[in-house]
Amino acid sequence: MSEVRVRFAPSPTGYFHIGSARTALYNWLFARGRQGKFVLRIEDTDEVRSTVGSIKSIMKGLNYLGIDWDEGPAIVRDASGEDRLISKGEFGPYFQTLRKNFYNQWADKLLEKKKAYLCFCTKDELEDMRKKQIEKGERVGYDGRCRRLTPREREKFLSHGRTPVVRFAVPAGKRITFSDSIRGEISVNSEEISDFVILRANGTPMYNFACVVDDHMMKISDVIRGEDHISNTPKQILIYEALGWDIPNFAHLTMILDVDGRRLSKRKGARSLLEYEDDGFVREALVNYLALLGWGTKESQNIFDVGELVSKFSLGRCTSSSAIFDNQKLLWLNAQHIKKLSAAEIYRRSYRILKEAGLDVYPAEKVQAAISLEREKIKKLSDIPNLIGFMLAEKVEYDKDVLALGGDCAEVLKGLLKLMKNIEIFKSAEIEKEVRRFSKENNLKTKFVFHPLRWAVSGRSRGPSLFEMCEFMGREKVVERISVFLEKIEKGGRGELL
Repeated sequence: MSEVRVRFAPSPTGYFHIGSARTALYNWLFARGRQGKFVLRIEDTDEVRSTVGSIKSIMKGLNYLGIDWDEGPAIVRDASGEDRLISKGEFGPYFQTLRKNFYNQWADKLLEKKKAYLCFCTKDELEDMRKKQIEKGERVGYDGRCRRLTPREREKFLSHGRTPVVRFAVPAGKRITFSDSIRGEISVNSEEISDFVILRANGTPMYNFACVVDDHMMKISDVIRGEDHISNTPKQILIYEALGWDIPNFAHLTMILDVDGRRLSKRKGARSLLEYEDDGFVREALVNYLALLGWGTKESQNIFDVGELVSKFSLGRCTSSSAIFDNQKLLWLNAQHIKKLSAAEIYRRSYRILKEAGLDVYPAEKVQAAISLEREKIKKLSDIPNLIGFMLAEKVEYDKDVLALGGDCAEVLKGLLKLMKNIEIFKSAEIEKEVRRFSKENNLKTKFVFHPLRWAVSGRSRGPSLFEMCEFMGREKVVERISVFLEKIEKGGRGELL
């Protein structure tokens, strides 16, 4: 196989989580860095749990990350206006439920070659077999009894209405060895593998069989997936060999753990990928962080743009030890990538959040200017309403500590009120110069002037650069807010000059 072709093959039975997203990203980076093809295949053979909603969620999550696919499902609008899932690509369909004829075809081929056989064992018989093996201290697994059935015995079972499964006949005494692109050579003795089911009684394929058939027919050159699939690989290699097919390269990614060293749980971060989007994480940061969960450069670089990841990613730099998902590092990376965006782009990406907070009623240019003042403090896009809302609102809401502290500052604020009304050029540099002059003339340390001014104008003790904030709000709003704050603190009774 000369062309690099990889696939991401999720099962649409739940939300699209971080582990799946990383697998998709690594496959995509591997393909894009080698001018290869990235295939999206939906493994929806679990018809009870698979849902169209989950498929759309996977597609939406990949789109959020900027991961495009060369072949796979697509959504089209039919004549009635309803969304419909179709397949695009020469090796489709890309839904396993639509590929049953292929699985039956190749299962028949294995039966014909006597590499597989019909198994008529019932659930009760299999459970009884398992119990006896445990009692005797034997290895638990199918004992191959139907492998030894005569044609007459098979016909008898069929005449009695038993519907068989198809089992793969694992060859005895065989050493199955493959080279993992991340972990090196892995070897398993076939005696450790029982004859396994490849086709259920209802005709649907088991994972290992469907996976091999699809990967072969879609000309997949490299299989990059989680380490929980290592145990599946020897079985799949046996199927490849039995059908005389080329075996792809395998690479098994490390597990992702939480900061306490446990397998990532929903409570610790394995939530739906789209929740990160809703929470204000930008795609560049999430892609950057996912890439670092099991891979890195020699220089231990932390911040990457997508182009760098495409050019630098390699399986040889993937680690075989577990990756730790650290929400704080993701948050830090998110802040770094937000700083790289223009105010206009931050506004565009956070528009839904701004609208939900009622800030969409203000002119876009005004909101973007407010964002520029607080860009350095934004960790998530969802932080923006709290960081800038007070600068845009008609009325200010005061923090409790501000009202308590402001009670001693009435005289200072009266002086500042007069000063603000008379500053000729209401720009940050001029405002700062005049406020410093006021402090000096009144023999006051600047903190005893700057803090009250901030409290009055913003209603909080922290915020943007004080004088840039005043310029942004404008003379009228600054004067009004100082006046309102004075009324509030004077009603409190005190008002001495500090």
